[in-house]
Formats: sequence, structure tokens, C-alpha cells
Amino acid sequence: MGSCSGRCALIVLCTFQLVTALERQVFDFLGYQWVPILANFAHIVVIILGLFGTIQYRPRYVVVYTVWAAIWVTWNIFIICFYLEVGGLSQDSELLTFSLSQHRSWWHEHWPGCLHEEVPAAGLGAPHGQALVSGAICALEPSSVEALHSGLQILIALLGFVCGCYVVSVFTEEEDSCLRK
Repeated sequence: MGSCSGRCALIVLCTFQLVTALERQVFDFLGYQWVPILANFAHIVVIILGLFGTIQYRPRYVVVYTVWAAIWVTWNIFIICFYLEVGGLSQDSELLTFSLSQHRSWWHEHWPGCLHEEVPAAGLGAPHGQALVSGAICALEPSSVEALHSGLQILIALLGFVCGCYVVSVFTEEEDSCLRK
């Protein structure tokens, strides 16, 4: 009982993953990034499902979490490509906002150390308290911050995938040994 099992490791990993997903969700809400908000919401639900499955010895729930971890890695690779403008993707597109706002990442508009130029509202304009940024000069590019966030999510998801596979195999072995007796 002195060492931490794979189950304990997955619980700790899911808890850390939940904290980082909630942090990311907050900043996506602040930046009006609707597609990532929906993806983060699904991610948070699946993490909670994985935690429940791990705590309650439900291998099917852990399998759902493990499959989602692979999907989450793919999503974050897309986000990295989007913010680094790889393969014809452009940060200026309204792909992540469902064309509901002209905002980009919260980091682009509020990154510390950036000098922003605000554009006066034309036509309908932005709702109160929402500044549109035409150009910014930053010491560290905000797109790098988004890429680092996604890189961290990929690392955690890969660890979660490996731990999830291990926990499912342990749960299945325990179930099989109980059935044989």
C-alpha cells in the first residue's frame, strides 16, 4: 500500500488535467472562442467521466476517457497548427468564433507587455468592454502562448492515454480473475 498504483496515478493526472482544462476554458470564454469553448466543455465532461470510472472501477468509462485522450491530442495539434499558421490556416479567420465576433484569442488582446492599437468600431461595433485589436507588438508572441497551452494539453493527454490503457488492463485482469474463481 506504500506505492501509488496506476489507478492512483490516473486520478492525480485527471485532476491536474481538469485544472488545466478549466483554466483554458476561462481564457477561451474571455476571448469569445466558441469552438474551443465547446471542445473544452466536452473535454471537461470526459475527464470527469474518466475520474468517476477510475474511482468506481468502471473500465468502460476509462475506455471512453482513453479514446477521448487520443481525439484531444488531435484537436490540440490542430490548435497548434492554427495559431502557428501552418498549412494555410490563418489566425485572422473566424474559424474558432463561428463568425459571431471579430475577437481572437484573449492572449492576443491582453498579453502583458504588448502595445495594442484599437480600431474604432464601424457599423454595429463591438459590445461594451470589447476592444478590437488591429495590431500588437509583443515581446513573446501570443500565438506561442496558445501553442504552449496546446503542447501541455498534448503531454497530459498522452500520459492520460497510457495510464488509461494500463488501468483498463488492470481492471480487466481483476474482473477476469474474479470470474475464474
